[in-house]
Amino acid sequence: MDSEANNQRMLVLVRHGKSSWDLDVDDHERPLSARGRRDAEAIGRFLSERSLRPDLVYCSTATRTRQTWECAMAGGAKAGEVQYRREIYQAWVPELMKLIRNAPAEINTLLVLGHAPGIPDLVEYVCVRTQSKDWKQLDNKFPTSGFALVDVPGPWKELGKARAELDSFVVARG
Repeated sequence: MDSEANNQRMLVLVRHGKSSWDLDVDDHERPLSARGRRDAEAIGRFLSERSLRPDLVYCSTATRTRQTWECAMAGGAKAGEVQYRREIYQAWVPELMKLIRNAPAEINTLLVLGHAPGIPDLVEYVCVRTQSKDWKQLDNKFPTSGFALVDVPGPWKELGKARAELDSFVVARG
């Protein structure tokens, strides 16, 4: 599908892999667990197998999100550019919306790698609700290493409540 011709965008909203609670560190510095690393690699395999190559990745600066992207790349994920953004850590929907709406117009596929509840709440906020199996799974839980593929009609600056459509919801397990 030619995104430029129909002005369609793809937003990939990813929750980081499972973190480890074995170390006594600040929440921002908490690393991935062994399972989190395996699952993050599975995210990378999924993206690679489906030829989903984000033009831009906005990744939280938290250790577990940075490690999630590193492991996803080890699994085959590729991106045009990666920006580590402190404002994603502990962000709620308004902060995430501001970040996405300010993405460069030429970006067709944007991946945002962050945390709950911001990432799951953002899917609820921007997507039209349907009776699909993906929505049923989302209603059950948006676990670590879960990610939503969201079809966005039009430019990023116009992203708003219930305008986008949930293409699919995947929980990567490695």
